[in-house]
Order: sequence, then C-alpha cells, then structure tokens
Amino acid sequence: MAKEIERKFLVSGDAWRGSSPGTRIRQGYLSSQPERTVRVRSAGGKGTLTVKGKSRGATRDEFEYEIPAADADILLDQLCERPLVEKTRHRVPFGGRTWEVDVFEGDNSGLVVAEVELSDEEEPVAIPPWVSQEVTRDARYFNSNLVRHPFKTW
Repeated sequence: MAKEIERKFLVSGDAWRGSSPGTRIRQGYLSSQPERTVRVRSAGGKGTLTVKGKSRGATRDEFEYEIPAADADILLDQLCERPLVEKTRHRVPFGGRTWEVDVFEGDNSGLVVAEVELSDEEEPVAIPPWVSQEVTRDARYFNSNLVRHPFKTW
C-alpha cells in the first residue's frame, strides 16, 4: 500500500522564487469526502487520477495512476466538483530536499503553501526561512477543501 507523508507550511515573502519556472496545474475532485478523495489532475501535458485515504496526522494512503491527458481534461471540464483548483507548482531545493511551493490562482488566489514529502512523520526537516506557520493538520488547507471553501471566502 502506498503512503503519502508530507508536511505543509504557509509561505511568507518571495525569497524562494527564481529556482523554478513552475508547472501549471489544474485539478478537480470526483470525490472530496474526508474519508476518501478522488482527484483528477492535468499538469505538464500529463493526466493523473489519484485516490487518497483519510489523513492521520501527516500520513495517508495514496494511489496515483497516469491517465491520458485528454481524459483528464474531459473529467476536469465535465465531471469534477467546482471550482477547480488552479495553481502553479515550483520545485525549490532546500536542506537536501525538494520543496513544492504552490501559488494558487482563481478562487484561491493569494494562497501560497509549501509542502515537503517525508519517509517518516518524525523525520527531521530543515525549515526554509521563507516558510512561516505549519498547517499540516489544518484541514482548511487541504486542496480538496479549497473546492468547498475557497481561500477568497475566508
């Protein structure tokens, strides 16, 4: 069984910029229930279908499958909950890891978060100076919740 272990932080400032041009991502949810999410994503000319289980701390089950990009676009345009989550993802090296900085657009414009994947929840992580508050356990920042409660409504 695949596991995703990641920590999520708010980003402050622009000191992280410049190391990656970023990849535009469109994603939507066929199911955004807390017990399970089914996500469709289009990024970099590829499509993916991802099924995630309920979060337990920073860990949850995750299964991801590549699907044809055209299928992903149809699912996003016709079947996913609204609004879609739109963002640009930047990959930023720091402390021997690659951090993913997501700059949200559309209904979530103004939100910038950084995530780092781990192999164990207790694994030590060097925290970059451009991150602030940790929001790993704050469900408001789950991408699936940004569909039901976009950042612009907070």
